[in-house]
Amino acid sequence: MSEKKIRVLVVDDDQEQLDLAERSLSAYGFDVRTHRSSLGVSNLVRTTLPDLVLLDVNIPALTGDKVLTLARGQAPAGTRFVLFSASDESKLRALAMASGADGYITKSTQGEELAKKLHAIHAKGRTGASAPAP
Repeated sequence: MSEKKIRVLVVDDDQEQLDLAERSLSAYGFDVRTHRSSLGVSNLVRTTLPDLVLLDVNIPALTGDKVLTLARGQAPAGTRFVLFSASDESKLRALAMASGADGYITKSTQGEELAKKLHAIHAKGRTGASAPAP
């Protein structure tokens, strides 16, 4: 019997970034959905029931930290929210802690390393403290 795939919703306004994340994470066994706008994320979280939501921080209309606040109220209790950005890691860490994200990952993290970090965040559960996955 195979293990259930981890469902990931990737939210980013950059289509190339979405395509890269989808190809990469799918190759490592994740069930990936993508969304190109900060608008409608709360509804998607409620209807698709992702295990993880990977949120771009610098997205038009609503920034990732604001989307996190709105979407968390619609998400199943076990859903983990991870901020994803090309920003300086110390700024990203501070934003993740301030917004209550379950973790943060820089966009320079891709492929196997991204998959490992997401697996680690999924496995550790929601702690309320943000830290990068090992």
